[in-house]
Amino acid sequence: MAAFSDTEVQFWMAKAVNWGETISSSALLDTSRHLSSLRIFLQHVLQALQQMSSTSEALHTFPFVGQFLGRLCWNPCVIADERSQSLLLRCLSCLYSAEPLNAVERKANMWIKNLLCHLISEEEGSVAHATGKHAGSAPKQYYEEALEKVVSLMIEKVIKSFDSLPNSSARCSYGNINTMSMACVPLVTRPQMSPLISGLLKHSILCVSSCLNEEFIEAVNEAWLRKRHVIDEEAVVALWCHSPTFLEGAALKLLESVLSDPETVTQNLEKHVNESLLPQASALHCHIFLIVNEIYRNCVCRNVLMEIDENLPVKTLIQVYTLCFLQRLTGQKPKDRLPHRAFFPNVKPSLLGPLLTPPSEVPREAWLDHLSWIRSLLQSVVENEEEGDDVRAYQAVFEAWFLLVQCGFWVDTAAELLVLAAPENSEPLLWLLTFFHHPTNRGHQRSQQTVRDLTMELQAVAREAWAHIRVLFLAHSPPPRHYCAVKELLSSNLSTNLVLHLFLNFAVFSHGPVSITFEITDKVLMDACVKRRALWILASIDCRLNRASSLDSRVHSRMRTLQDTLLRACAESLT
Repeated sequence: MAAFSDTEVQFWMAKAVNWGETISSSALLDTSRHLSSLRIFLQHVLQALQQMSSTSEALHTFPFVGQFLGRLCWNPCVIADERSQSLLLRCLSCLYSAEPLNAVERKANMWIKNLLCHLISEEEGSVAHATGKHAGSAPKQYYEEALEKVVSLMIEKVIKSFDSLPNSSARCSYGNINTMSMACVPLVTRPQMSPLISGLLKHSILCVSSCLNEEFIEAVNEAWLRKRHVIDEEAVVALWCHSPTFLEGAALKLLESVLSDPETVTQNLEKHVNESLLPQASALHCHIFLIVNEIYRNCVCRNVLMEIDENLPVKTLIQVYTLCFLQRLTGQKPKDRLPHRAFFPNVKPSLLGPLLTPPSEVPREAWLDHLSWIRSLLQSVVENEEEGDDVRAYQAVFEAWFLLVQCGFWVDTAAELLVLAAPENSEPLLWLLTFFHHPTNRGHQRSQQTVRDLTMELQAVAREAWAHIRVLFLAHSPPPRHYCAVKELLSSNLSTNLVLHLFLNFAVFSHGPVSITFEITDKVLMDACVKRRALWILASIDCRLNRASSLDSRVHSRMRTLQDTLLRACAESLT
């Protein structure tokens, strides 16, 4: 422990009092003459504080230290010196109590927080303002430059702390990193702090024992969620690795945003999902994907997808999230890429290859065969469940169906092919569309015979809807009865989404005149609720088409016009 003589303490306390807050020429001259020796003394103070077991012990052992550091923090000349400023901040960090045990430590914490805020304040009378005024620069400019210098110095400490580890599994220097993260708590929203915050978060992944202050972690997460602080992707991933709770919060926030503001989100759902950084983080860390995936699986288990109107938004979110994740995963180097089985451990391996391969990687002329293959694999899972009544069979159907929801881009592809498909090729495509919207076992308490009857009924509805919609879009002058039939099918809770999925694909991909297409759409899509559902289906189609190797400009134009028309109609229905 460093020893301080009474003479030494009295000398430096007298200097701190004499210098005060003035910026007279004599005070500045005297300060500059003593800066070098002051830094040596501050270094000794820091070393002594680092050996204290608590703030109470430090204040009891060195009763002068609070007043001394406080006075120096108000001296613009001392603060302007980056090495002195760094030493002051580190001394204050040592006095901060992560878990205050008494009133003295709680009061010290409040004093330190206020002092740190004062150091970077731009208000009249602050250190930054006084020093900037003396130096002839704006307070904001001084603040930015000074804080950046301090951050740079502290980042060097973080790097040195990591470099000192003998191997990646070693324990880092708890004290330095913990105190630095504590010092950042009141400053997390300052843009100049981004490099330091990012460095601390990344360091926490590389250290086998977490040493970041929990208050710091909570403050950074709150600032990130409220968009009050910008940190790079790698730091956000590190934050989620450090705290699965905050990862769950990010996944639920994305889900909440999708359900609360559909008109805004549907216009660019893919961008919205990517901005959450969840696909990027999921591709880098398998456990992040599994946690996010489990959250959305739980939505299904609570019947969100199957029972209420939120079914399409959540389905579409899962599909777009999975597609963005797969794109990120594919973009990784083969040596860094985990097999699909690691990300989808509950699904039969035979399903993974066909479903996780996006349509853009399969030649268009092979789409029908690929979809027929997917249908045969899924159908075998369903038939195995119908033959028995055990929990494992039920779970197998659920997992197969949920994977189809995640890979809903193949269902969109099936619906696109149905626009021009010959009747003899329609069966596997209609089966996929039906299973996607109505899996044979929906968790209802029904007899096996009733389930089979309902399945046959739904497949009959799909065939009927396809026949009527084909006439509307492909016939020259469709009879009015076909309009009535489609509108009636759309009004049924049992078949609305299935029929709407078919109808919108005809609207986007049929070869008829655009004017006729929109005339048909205006006559059929009249209900406001159906129009809102249509926006989600179009969002999923749009996301898939964004990855197409070549996009027909006609299709792109129809898509955008349909989306804009429906958005305006939905907005008008709310006014």
